[in-house]
Amino acid sequence: MFTKQGPTVRELAVQALSSTERGYDLLAPKFDETPYRTPDRVLDAVTRAVRELGPFDTGLDVCCGTGAGVGVLRQLCRERAVGVDFSAGMLAEARGAFPPGSEGPAVHWVRADARSLPFAPSFELALSFGAFGHFLPAERFGLFAEVYGSLRPGGQFVFPLGAPPPVGSRAYWSLFGFDAAMRVRNALWRPRFVMYYRTFRLGDVLEDLTQAGFVVRLLPLTELGLRPDGSPRARLVVATRVGQDVSAGS
Repeated sequence: MFTKQGPTVRELAVQALSSTERGYDLLAPKFDETPYRTPDRVLDAVTRAVRELGPFDTGLDVCCGTGAGVGVLRQLCRERAVGVDFSAGMLAEARGAFPPGSEGPAVHWVRADARSLPFAPSFELALSFGAFGHFLPAERFGLFAEVYGSLRPGGQFVFPLGAPPPVGSRAYWSLFGFDAAMRVRNALWRPRFVMYYRTFRLGDVLEDLTQAGFVVRLLPLTELGLRPDGSPRARLVVATRVGQDVSAGS
């Protein structure tokens, strides 16, 4: 499916009926051949925008998957880049993509749940791509608090966020239908596979980031295009840890 090298319909069905972690372990070898991998144009746009916020010595890719975000960190950080994910299969693929001895900052991989990060406040930059649909709204504040607790004062947590599709558009109904199907699947089948596209709303996200202790601003990613009303199709959320540690999850 998707490409000749991508997963088959049967493989996707097996993954969809697994837990989130097991599903990604199974998908990992073919993940980069699917549309689920963050496109290079998004990675490049974020790299250029975040470079203006630096310099950075240390960076953390939250829910790193096969390592696309670590590739961004290697362009932005001078000393160390760390990828963290709960899927052993995804981390194995990431390690293969960045073998020891590669040029650039040192790269480390950590298997852990992002809802309980095992880091002291040691990073200057944290980023994440395409992972937030795997967290229920009630888990979002705790996730942000964990990232906050992993950053040094002045550290920045950044991620791209696309504008929602117009109500009634093909994209709108496609995402609506996917989320509805996922809710039915999780109501009828265990273990759950958590993946929703319409639960990460900008207003709620900004509120949770602020409650976790961040000061937040939005930067337009205009190179990713404009909507008919002239607003950007995507923005970069820049959340900065300031002052002493006040987050509940640190």
